[in-house]
Amino acid sequence: MAQPKTKLSAVEIEVLRERASKAIAPLKPAERTHLYELGTTRTKAGYKLPAYYLVYFLLVELLKFGHGGRGEKVAWTIPVEYDGNFALISHRKLGLGIFAKATAEGELVAEHIVKAIARGVKAANPFFDHLAAEAVHRSKLNVRNNSTWLFSRYEYLRSQFREKSASAEGRKGEVEKTEEVLPDGTKVVSSSFPAFALRQEAGWLGIAAIDAFFSWTEHVLIHLAILQGNVKTGDAVANLAAAEWSEKVKTAIGLGDAKVKSLFDELLTVRRQVRNYMAHGAFGKHGEAFQFHSSAGAVPVNLTDPDGSDKFSMWFGPTFDEAGAIETAESFIEKLWEGDRAPAKLYLQEAALPIILTYASDGTYDNAMASVEDMEAFIEGLTHEMDNAANMDW
Repeated sequence: MAQPKTKLSAVEIEVLRERASKAIAPLKPAERTHLYELGTTRTKAGYKLPAYYLVYFLLVELLKFGHGGRGEKVAWTIPVEYDGNFALISHRKLGLGIFAKATAEGELVAEHIVKAIARGVKAANPFFDHLAAEAVHRSKLNVRNNSTWLFSRYEYLRSQFREKSASAEGRKGEVEKTEEVLPDGTKVVSSSFPAFALRQEAGWLGIAAIDAFFSWTEHVLIHLAILQGNVKTGDAVANLAAAEWSEKVKTAIGLGDAKVKSLFDELLTVRRQVRNYMAHGAFGKHGEAFQFHSSAGAVPVNLTDPDGSDKFSMWFGPTFDEAGAIETAESFIEKLWEGDRAPAKLYLQEAALPIILTYASDGTYDNAMASVEDMEAFIEGLTHEMDNAANMDW
């Protein structure tokens, strides 16, 4: 595979190192042999620092500042000097900060340090892109898991659709009448049909629910593919994320099961219908955008012929039905978590844990996916480790 465009050569990194070093001046590493006046008070200015990882990568990875490792509730600490003044840049449980003397002078020094680091981060931006590309290429990364949030959105919209549809059905045939007396004394009676407006609102919610379902599957199928060992590298994850929905289904669960294949075909039709309807300005659920005049009367013209052979057509595929599409989606969800894939539901939907890509290649996920019990034990251990890391309990 070709190297990412953001990958830098050693010469390019050295140029960035010189540029960033000049940008942060007079900020420099604290000298080990120098006796500084120490201060351990968290400064207000320190809250304005860039993200902790940008500070670390700038000072430690690029500029080779010395730093201390883990301590009690501390991830790392970088001692720095600014115009002869000593300070500590430290990533602690309560966040990244600058620690200096509890004086007005110490606060002023911290402000200068923040500005210097901001200049350095700006100058070193290509280096951060380089590190990101290298991490993906080496697969030493986590994949964020938003499956629970996305699925909750789908569930909410689905429930709203069903409630609105039930209201429309319950008020079917109901007529609301209002009377108005005009200035000349004429009485005007207007009639409205509540079920009509409710059905329209239900349709909007149904389309939104279907869209939310596909949004969730686009996301969760990538994670499922990783848990099952079908995708193991950062490059492969990136490629799958950019692939069509159908490719995600094939990679994550395959089409060998007849029921899965049937649901896949139905959803593929629904996906095309919804995409065409929404992407082309919602002219009509069939894709009809025009009418031409003929001796037969007004004739609708389809903008998106299903087989893609013509731009315009009078032939229509079936219109999509929101209720039917949601029922198909529900069947797919049930099938998705059946059998060998059941442990994945615990990890992705219930525990909502991120994917640790190195676990996909070293056999860790293979062992956890062996059974629901194995996954429960794995989740308990991993959650404990993550809690300790969040609390910096090393």
